[in-house]
Amino acid sequence: MDSLVGISSTMLYTAFILYLIATIFFGATIKENKKQAKKSISGKIGITITIIGFLAQIVYFITRWMASGHAPVSNLFEFMTFFGMGIVFAFIIIYFIYKLNILGLFALPIAMIVIAYASMFPTEIAPLVPSLQSHWLYIHVTTVSLGEAILSISFVAGLIYLIRQIDQTVRSKRTTWLEIVLLSLFIFVGFSVISTAFNLSGYSAEFEYTFNGQTTTTDYHLPPIAGPNEGKLLTGDRMEPLFDAPGWMQGVDAARKFNTLIWSVLAGIVLYGLTRLILRKRVGAAIQPFLKKAKPDMLDEISYRAVAIGFPVFTLGGLIFASIWAQIAWDRFWGWDPKEVWALVTWFFYAAFLHLRLSRGWHGERSAWLAVGGFAIIMFNLIAVNLILAGLHSYA
Repeated sequence: MDSLVGISSTMLYTAFILYLIATIFFGATIKENKKQAKKSISGKIGITITIIGFLAQIVYFITRWMASGHAPVSNLFEFMTFFGMGIVFAFIIIYFIYKLNILGLFALPIAMIVIAYASMFPTEIAPLVPSLQSHWLYIHVTTVSLGEAILSISFVAGLIYLIRQIDQTVRSKRTTWLEIVLLSLFIFVGFSVISTAFNLSGYSAEFEYTFNGQTTTTDYHLPPIAGPNEGKLLTGDRMEPLFDAPGWMQGVDAARKFNTLIWSVLAGIVLYGLTRLILRKRVGAAIQPFLKKAKPDMLDEISYRAVAIGFPVFTLGGLIFASIWAQIAWDRFWGWDPKEVWALVTWFFYAAFLHLRLSRGWHGERSAWLAVGGFAIIMFNLIAVNLILAGLHSYA
């Protein structure tokens, strides 16, 4: 089993490096003129390397499945890794339809950020908890992840559209909101950087706290800004928390996860600030000149098509398959578990997206903002709901 785990880890790392190299080649297409773009060698090399990286990630998925005996989608590391793979898969399909190289320059970094984010969670293989020992684990989780990955391509196209079209010469609400969106991406990077730094340093602080009437412990791998509610620090040479997590945040390790979220935001803000100092302008304004060749109408169409495809896939996995499994596992097809509620919120949002697009004529910038908002809801569901809100899906 150890050899299979080693192979899977190597393949995941290889895929990440290949996606990085492919991004560089897609970036090289920016300087090509329209005639060159049609026969872009850089673009062909980029998509070829992307496909090789995707195949490497499939090998990771298969070997980890063989090592664990179950589909590797049962915890945050496995789910987010599969989600990143889904984003790459969706990009490859869209690329061969539209041949838009600039999409790879944004889609692949998003996938890499997701994979890097996943790698910060425990990667050890563990037996499935009883409620997950079902073939519905594979059906429900993989389908909902693929649906969200396709919807993420809508965000990528929408983000490119906004950066290209919004007037960056004047400060406005639109430029401010666009910078907030870009800042959120820096927060993901900040999480990876800060977690890697303290993991390499071997930082650990143990706390004792009471949950459901039982005394338990948790290990912090980042300095405790927020400690467990009424918790006690057991490691003597570590800093005391600046404050306790709110009383309602009583899930298993909820305070530790909340502390991680705080560190991620702080690190992201610092990285964003340093980037602004280097660029001496808004990040969106610095990127905009490189997107002039991208056709707004094509970006708008890609954003819509991704939702048109991703929405029914998400409906199938996130609502229908989820309800069937819930009925089997918990004798009810619906409850008000936080994960279920936010899945429903996501579904209503994208249903509204399609309604406004098809019935009210929301095209262009308004449609792009909706695509960005939808991705924000997806990531809130994957991160904040998983890390902070306790529920039946806390193991995920």
